[in-house]
Amino acid sequence: MINVSDQHAPRSLIVTLYGAYGRFVPGPVPVAELIRLLAAVGVDAPSVRSSVSRLKRRGLLLPARTLQGAAGYEMSPDARQLLDDGDRRIYATAAPEEEGWVLAVFSVPESERQKRHVLRSRLAGLGFGTAAPGVWIAPARLHEETRHTLRRLHLDPYVDLFRGEHLGFAATVEAVARWWDLAAIAKEHEAFLDRHAPVVQKWRDRADTPPEEAYRDYLLTLDNWRHLPYLDPGLPARLLPANWPGVRSAGVFRELHDRLRDAGAVFAGVPAAP
Repeated sequence: MINVSDQHAPRSLIVTLYGAYGRFVPGPVPVAELIRLLAAVGVDAPSVRSSVSRLKRRGLLLPARTLQGAAGYEMSPDARQLLDDGDRRIYATAAPEEEGWVLAVFSVPESERQKRHVLRSRLAGLGFGTAAPGVWIAPARLHEETRHTLRRLHLDPYVDLFRGEHLGFAATVEAVARWWDLAAIAKEHEAFLDRHAPVVQKWRDRADTPPEEAYRDYLLTLDNWRHLPYLDPGLPARLLPANWPGVRSAGVFRELHDRLRDAGAVFAGVPAAP
């Protein structure tokens, strides 16, 4: 069983819970149910309530009543868009193909320099690398998610997006090593493997899949995994170092997802994955 630690912040776990299960609940998730489901991963009721309040202030959760009149929360349209965009990365099964690049070039007036910092932070959080000052680059498949994010944050007036190919002069594999800190990304994958490869082995050794334990292990695994596809832009294999650990970490996540997600849904009280 995975040990809950400080790396699993309550607010992050709530977002993960809605991504994995909560969005498939018809109507809002009752507060009492949120408390039950978060208690299973070691989060107490006061922490759930305070974290929900923060997510509400950020516009990600909206207060609503269930058909029975119980207080609950449902996702805002922005939150649903974030989760839909995230699905394409988090649950990707196919190896990335070479499809060109998307470039983000921005110019922010000095009087609004705080937006410059936000832009850099958001582009990095979307998996962009730095090609040159003010020029950010990512695989072309990320352009739609980038458009959604920049529009949601009202940053689109400051950015131009381009799509194209890298024609030189350095070899692309050499340029990629400048654009991203691949060693740092590899360490994140290795940390995920250190934490979750033993969990895979534990479940391989079992014939049964108890719903509560499956839910707990799956939610904690997903909470760790879902950040990695944003740190790692998902480059084609030929542009990565040999024995890239991202291949193994993706395999570990996929095996745990396939084994645990639907069993965990029984404990969460939601349908199995479509």
